[in-house]
Amino acid sequence: MQALLKYIRYAFTSLFLSFMVTSCATAQEASVKSNSYGVMLKTLLSHTVPEMNVPEAAEKLANTVFLDARELEEYEVSHIKGARFVGYDHFTMEAVDDVPKTTPIIVYCSVGYRSEKISEQLLAAGFESVSNLYGGIFEWKNQGHAVVDQEGETTDAVHAFSRTWGIWLKEGDKVY
Repeated sequence: MQALLKYIRYAFTSLFLSFMVTSCATAQEASVKSNSYGVMLKTLLSHTVPEMNVPEAAEKLANTVFLDARELEEYEVSHIKGARFVGYDHFTMEAVDDVPKTTPIIVYCSVGYRSEKISEQLLAAGFESVSNLYGGIFEWKNQGHAVVDQEGETTDAVHAFSRTWGIWLKEGDKVY
């Protein structure tokens, strides 16, 4: 009987701790459609800058400067409507010289790693309201938001960066 009670206590404690760990996910992790994508993002990103989830960013589309921190080839396939290309490998502050430092800015890339690094640079340069789009353009598209091509026409195409990273893009047409 003692062994049974000990086992039940152990099982209950394990179940409770497991529930607590999974329920302690950040708001950003919970905001991506795929749990595995959320786990990957949690470990990939440094979380050194404010993060904004896709629904919040979509609400701010009209009053915020969106910066695309992918490479030109990726941007030309598709981007968030109205987003400015700033790149990653060759990013310079001159790309945002005309943006007042008080303007709200959301930076994005494919999944959020490159945009996190550009966001760090913007904050260090004195920009006051910079956020990294959590999950990047992949999550933007995964949650059903539109992207546009070079001519500003809605498209389903999204540059998936590579076949390895493309696994996180679940919606739209992958371009490599």
